[in-house]
Amino acid sequence: MRLLLALVGAVLVLGTGAAPAGAHGAMTTARVDVSTVDGVDVRAEIEVEYDLLMKSAWLREEAWGATDPAGQVRQLDANRADVAAYVSERFQVAYDDVRCTATPTAAPERTERDGRAHALITLGYDCEGAPGGAHALFSALFPDSETFVHSTRTLVHHDLDGTEGTTVLTGEDDTHAITPGERHESRQWAEFLVLGGEHLLLGLDHLLFLVALLLASRSVRDVVLAATTFTAAHSVTFLLAALGVVSVPSAVVEPVIALSIVVVAVLGVVGRGERWRLPVVFGFGLLHGLGFAGALGLDERASWDLLGALLAFNLGIELVQLALVALLFPIVLVLRRLPRGQVVTAGAAVVVAITATVWLVDRLVAGVAPV
Repeated sequence: MRLLLALVGAVLVLGTGAAPAGAHGAMTTARVDVSTVDGVDVRAEIEVEYDLLMKSAWLREEAWGATDPAGQVRQLDANRADVAAYVSERFQVAYDDVRCTATPTAAPERTERDGRAHALITLGYDCEGAPGGAHALFSALFPDSETFVHSTRTLVHHDLDGTEGTTVLTGEDDTHAITPGERHESRQWAEFLVLGGEHLLLGLDHLLFLVALLLASRSVRDVVLAATTFTAAHSVTFLLAALGVVSVPSAVVEPVIALSIVVVAVLGVVGRGERWRLPVVFGFGLLHGLGFAGALGLDERASWDLLGALLAFNLGIELVQLALVALLFPIVLVLRRLPRGQVVTAGAAVVVAITATVWLVDRLVAGVAPV
């Protein structure tokens, strides 16, 4: 019982201390779209989290401390040179082993993803050489040495040298050489499998929803039905959204994800609503699928060519989900059989509900803030 109380306290600290919209811990994913512009020259659209960019570029506090959209837009414009210098040094393009010269081609823009402010930096890369060669991509965005985050992944979609695909660059595997006409599905699927598992494991909002489901379940049958229902629901909308068939703004998705945690946690406390539990889980699972798809940020043009990778990403989510259920639910069942065990598990559900309520309010406020 004391162990669970300690875990509950840790959940509360993590939940209230994490970024309210997304809450994905001390990791981040940068997204880059790279394409050929004219001959061998390249254009790259690089999307990174706003506050990490401003901190990593060692700008003044008013830059990374800006929280309102209008203020962030002003800071991006005022610091465009420093922003471009940081990004161009850490995301590089080479052609036939010669580094291309990067210059900004547009003013940086503010975007949103998963309820968080992002910066979109557009760079042009002037590459020297004759047509027929091959490009290589390198990313050192937000390295561990800068200490703000760790294990950054850069999700790169490229259309270069007659080859289109997506790859994930990391600190351990930071370079991707384009081989004209060659496909790399096996490596791509493995990368997306890991990326999907990490997104669930390190995405505190999705993780707390799973915890709320476990606390609301009274038997192995209950948790199997709930987990299966959640899997079926989020798999459908994940694939539809990632393929560009369905599109819902993150300003809608993120608050509803927080609301889903509150509702399921409350159902676990009151111990009622069995008739409605699975329909509620299915409905909210649909919204979580949209949240998973938002993590990838792939457009319709890219996604249909990435169906295998998308399935691998979803499989990674399911494998981690099954592992967590197998690990945590036996503990919940044992605790319920101990003296005051029901009180402790109900208390854990209350903590989860309070944490999600804080997120819900923050996301609603962020959603109505003027741009």
